[in-house]
Amino acid sequence: MDFLKSAVASAMAKGPPFPYTFGDKVDLDPSIWTLYNGTRREDGSDCSIFSFDIPANRSALPLAKNALKKLRTLRHPGVIKVLDTAESDSYIYIATERLVPLRWHVKRKSLSPETAKWGLYSIARTIKFINDEASSVHGNLKVASVYTTESGEWKLGGFEVLSNVKEDGAIIYTYGSAVPDSGRYTPPELAKSGWDALKRSPHSAVDAYDFGALIFEIFNGNFNGGDQAGQTKNIPPGMHSSYKRLTNANPKPRLSVAHFLEQGRRNGAFFDTPLIKLTDGIENLGVKSEEEREAFLEDLEQLTDDFPEDFFKMKVLPELLKSVEFGGGGPKAFALVMKIAAKLTNEDFDTRVTPVLIRLFGNPDRAIRVCLLDNLPLMIDRLSQKVVNDKMFPQIVTGFTDVAPVVREQTLKSVLTLITKLSDRTINGELLRYLAKTANDEQPGIRTNTTICLGKIAKHLGSSSRAKVLIAAFSRSLRDPFVHARNASLMALGVTAEYFSEEDCAVRLLPAICPSLIDKEKLIRDQATKTVDVYIAKIKKAAAAMPDSALPPDAAIAAGGGPRMSTPQPAESSSPAAAASWAGWAISSFTNKLSAAAGEIEPSASPAIPPNGGPSAAPPPKRPAPVTSSSASTLHRQALKSPAPSPLFPTDDDNNEAAADADDGGGGGAWGDMDDFVEDDDTTDNPFAASHTPTPAKRREAKPPGPAVAAVASATPFDDGSEPDFAGWLAAQAQKKSGGRALPKGMGKKAVPASVSKTGAGAAAAAKTKKKKTAIDMKPKETEEDDGWGGW
Repeated sequence: MDFLKSAVASAMAKGPPFPYTFGDKVDLDPSIWTLYNGTRREDGSDCSIFSFDIPANRSALPLAKNALKKLRTLRHPGVIKVLDTAESDSYIYIATERLVPLRWHVKRKSLSPETAKWGLYSIARTIKFINDEASSVHGNLKVASVYTTESGEWKLGGFEVLSNVKEDGAIIYTYGSAVPDSGRYTPPELAKSGWDALKRSPHSAVDAYDFGALIFEIFNGNFNGGDQAGQTKNIPPGMHSSYKRLTNANPKPRLSVAHFLEQGRRNGAFFDTPLIKLTDGIENLGVKSEEEREAFLEDLEQLTDDFPEDFFKMKVLPELLKSVEFGGGGPKAFALVMKIAAKLTNEDFDTRVTPVLIRLFGNPDRAIRVCLLDNLPLMIDRLSQKVVNDKMFPQIVTGFTDVAPVVREQTLKSVLTLITKLSDRTINGELLRYLAKTANDEQPGIRTNTTICLGKIAKHLGSSSRAKVLIAAFSRSLRDPFVHARNASLMALGVTAEYFSEEDCAVRLLPAICPSLIDKEKLIRDQATKTVDVYIAKIKKAAAAMPDSALPPDAAIAAGGGPRMSTPQPAESSSPAAAASWAGWAISSFTNKLSAAAGEIEPSASPAIPPNGGPSAAPPPKRPAPVTSSSASTLHRQALKSPAPSPLFPTDDDNNEAAADADDGGGGGAWGDMDDFVEDDDTTDNPFAASHTPTPAKRREAKPPGPAVAAVASATPFDDGSEPDFAGWLAAQAQKKSGGRALPKGMGKKAVPASVSKTGAGAAAAAKTKKKKTAIDMKPKETEEDDGWGGW
């Protein structure tokens, strides 16, 4: 082998440049040519090289020169395609498309009956062209003269004695018997009378006989001579009659290849097969009418997997892609493209299909877009992340805003397929912005599918914004009027519970889910119960791991001796002292209010106590320190100590805090105002939370009160509506029974200093307060036990 390569290189050095590199030698039947696999130096593409060594085989030089001449001039789809030739005194080189000898397939018996018919049909068309259009005789038709291409097509070679019968000095008359291994295939009339007998019989008779021998050899493996001509062993039954007429010993009634081809093309005949129809129709697919194209594609859909894959890859696939992109092939043609592409290697897919797919996603045809999205699962594994993220996704997202609902829905469904090929930046940026739009779609089905999509892609979202996005999306969907949208939200919340903190579960999600427990639809109520159970279980598990108290260790030890004084215990509800325990609860509540008030109580002789003391009020005497019993708890003693005065009107800081709370906890009705569920400072990171700036009317107005108003407010006790005005009631008791029962220690009347007079703003405020209090009768009903604690 090395010697041959060196010889070839030496010969090339003496001749014209040949821009091809020789590879391995290919085994052939006896031939004047040596066949090599080769590559083109310019682009590295594959080819085959026929080499003829002139010094070693000079007697066959006329045959080699005739073959070279005919291959250069004869153009037909069934003839070997010549790329380049080179000729010198030492060699003849013919570079062709990459070829494989048909003998290899015949020996391996790898040809199915359908493929064999398809190949014979192609060779028959080529012989008909040579006999009729070129008025020539091939004269060397056999298995050794037929090759298969990379696409699986059969191509005819062996043109050593191909001659035009109109030429007087045709080479076939002189060198017909010089062709290697020609004795086995010579027709009976030539074996008896020599090649001059061609002039006395139809010129197509020789090729017809050889074509019959070729049929026998393909289906049986070998042709040994005239004794086997006409035998029908292993030959398809539908071909028997015509085949026998091809091998007739008499050349005049012998059936020509052209007539054999015509008989085989008849309806239901041996050449009327789906594969042959495919090869005839695929080349003209772009110029067919719509009806013809539909019929052709339906036939193509019915093809089975035993047809040659290489032909579909090299010939059918490119034509179908052209039809989809330019010829109006539509979704049906693209479905066939994906069926064929499934058998391609990743390299072939990247080379042949991916560039067309990128262009198709930019096609504005909605039918093509929907077809592409439907078939996306079949191609996504073959596409690289860079191609999907950088080239396809920018085209795909246009479908989110398409006016056709079917395009929007199919685009939304494709997200589940695309998500693994998108970058984190794309997912948490552009994709979420488009999903926020489909969540507000006018079509309820699209809104529902958006919720389902978010639940399924939750694991791919960024951990920093995932909880905020999902809470906003699912909370809005819970308020959707479409029942299936609400159900989808509840189901999505159930399967994504792991992505929410315990605080989010308790503070944000459970309040949003609970209204669904009494939904009008039983489907929603049942699903809400299941979802609530999931979150309750998660919260219980988190609570079990929390400490018993958040108090500092010293305070926890001091308060750990027993239950808080006067706090009712469950066991006390049925005891005789239950009323006393409830009285203790009332006192405890009162003392809590007392400790929260600023300053000292200053009762007056009249029911209307002057607010905040007036100018005429006497300075209060020094109050004795409260006496606490040994049974009082530490917390109770602390409750009797008055803390620093706290303003009843909110300060500026309080206003800001209240406004922030209002923004955070406001009840937004639509998903566009997502400040219900998302912090203000997070709205910029959450595409589902629309920018929302509360108007001044929505915020709590906290203007500084005037002097008179401040004076009134400072003296008027804060009434939360949960308990009676104990101070007013106490004053009424003092007025009513001033001569009777003594008041509790520390709550008696105190002298008002004469130096303090009600003048100015203080007097006006006092008068205003007095008028206000006299308008409301604060006296309790007179009963015999109106001084007890259980009356309210």
